[in-house]
Amino acid sequence: MSTLALFGGVPIRQKPFAQWPVFDDTERQAVLDVLESGAWGGYSPTVSSFEQTFANHHGSRFGISASNGTVTLEMALLAAGIHPGDEVIVPPITFIATATAVLRVGAVPVFVDIEPATCNIDPRRLSDAITPATRAIIPVHFGGHPADMDAILEIARKRGLIVIEDAAHAHGAHWKDRPVGSFGQFGSFSFQQSKNMTAGEGGILLTNDEGLAAKARAVSNQGRRQGGAWYEHVTLGTNYRLTGWQAAILLAQLARLPEQMKKRARNAAILSEALTRGGVLVPPVTDSRVTAHGLYLYVLRLNTSELADVSVEHFTKALSAEGIPGAATYPYPIYTNKVFESFAHRRMECPEAERFCRECFWISHEILLAEEEDLVDFVRAVEKIRDSVSTLPSLRLKI
Repeated sequence: MSTLALFGGVPIRQKPFAQWPVFDDTERQAVLDVLESGAWGGYSPTVSSFEQTFANHHGSRFGISASNGTVTLEMALLAAGIHPGDEVIVPPITFIATATAVLRVGAVPVFVDIEPATCNIDPRRLSDAITPATRAIIPVHFGGHPADMDAILEIARKRGLIVIEDAAHAHGAHWKDRPVGSFGQFGSFSFQQSKNMTAGEGGILLTNDEGLAAKARAVSNQGRRQGGAWYEHVTLGTNYRLTGWQAAILLAQLARLPEQMKKRARNAAILSEALTRGGVLVPPVTDSRVTAHGLYLYVLRLNTSELADVSVEHFTKALSAEGIPGAATYPYPIYTNKVFESFAHRRMECPEAERFCRECFWISHEILLAEEEDLVDFVRAVEKIRDSVSTLPSLRLKI
């Protein structure tokens, strides 16, 4: 039996997996074109070209780009008329911006538990969280797996609620053959460094409502109206504009997305089949209504019946030592963060979110862009840890 690399053994893998971001002369030429155009800022024609191209790709009429995916959520809330004191339902398993955007417009985040299989907000728990103050729901397509938009939209229609999709993880994902980001009043995407499309930073809002699009653009463009004079400011806004440089890179990244999605899906299927046979990890489950998974994160759950003495932290440390870059998930649901002690919020019981933080870890999307033979190393590393755990009952004390 091989000694774990964590304890001085030879690592399974000693070369890196696929790197991120992916770029080539396409991005270089795109940036050079903007450089030579002299139109570098938010009014570059490259920005409007990207906005419309991305919107078209995601089944939406309008795209409003911005400096990042945090402010796009704030733009959406402001444009949708969310006021101080209004309640907005959010999941507890997401990046903190989903909830802090609500705080920053003066509203009250209400945390509702997740489904254990998809890690998305559980529609069955929404009704219990809705009060007369509830104005909106922000479902997160976590890890690229679309949320149950059928159930969420039905509840929203019955209760007169706004839906803002947080699709920061879900570029190109589809629910029942329809792109995410096109279901609610708004869909918000991020282009931060780690995302499946990136320009280092950046974001975009999608909507099919012309009036909402105009309001969101006014927020991001100093309160100006479309077609108005430069010094005409009709509403309170700020400057969240995307640059021409970012838009040029994102057009190139968007062109790569379909083929990258196919490769991720193929590799995820291969990995899931192999890991299921291994027995110590539970691969992610995909709802049958998902027709394209974004696969920003490939979320794995420890089989605690097989690994009773091993925590997520222990397992990921052992995996990393073998040359496999797994990462522990959020250490706790976001409502545990100290920031919420200073602001009004509500929390429903969230046992699945708490369990997620104890039992799950993920690998990020660039690993799924590796070659098929590279995935063999991932499986071998998991098997090596499994075999070592079976003979080391005090493993958790040694890590």
